[in-house]
Amino acid sequence: MKIAVSSHNQTTVTAHLGHCQKFWIYDVDNATIQNKELLQLSKNQSFHESSPKDPHPLDVVQILISGSMGRGLARRLEAKGIQPIITSETDPDTAITAYLAGSLAVLTPEEVEHHHDHEDGHTHEGECGCNQA
Repeated sequence: MKIAVSSHNQTTVTAHLGHCQKFWIYDVDNATIQNKELLQLSKNQSFHESSPKDPHPLDVVQILISGSMGRGLARRLEAKGIQPIITSETDPDTAITAYLAGSLAVLTPEEVEHHHDHEDGHTHEGECGCNQA
């Protein structure tokens, strides 16, 4: 099984999945990590920039763990057969180990902030579909 973890800084589980371009891809077997590789996407391949109808490099994973994502993006992943998981765990390896043990703290999109502050100082709600109920 393949599990992706959003990690834009390559160190922690990062939030705002729609803009994330770096993911740890874990190959797991039963309850152990077999391999871990970094996948770096272009900006055009980020979920905010890419079309849900097109093939995506993350289509090969069965589970995607992130610090936050909106309901629209969660539905997009589910439509591709990917289980979306939001967690407050910040360490990628710990998140994977806890998931495999059945002890990962999981949040819902409603439990995380629904407004995304951007570098230019504005907030957008609903534009990307990530905030839709």
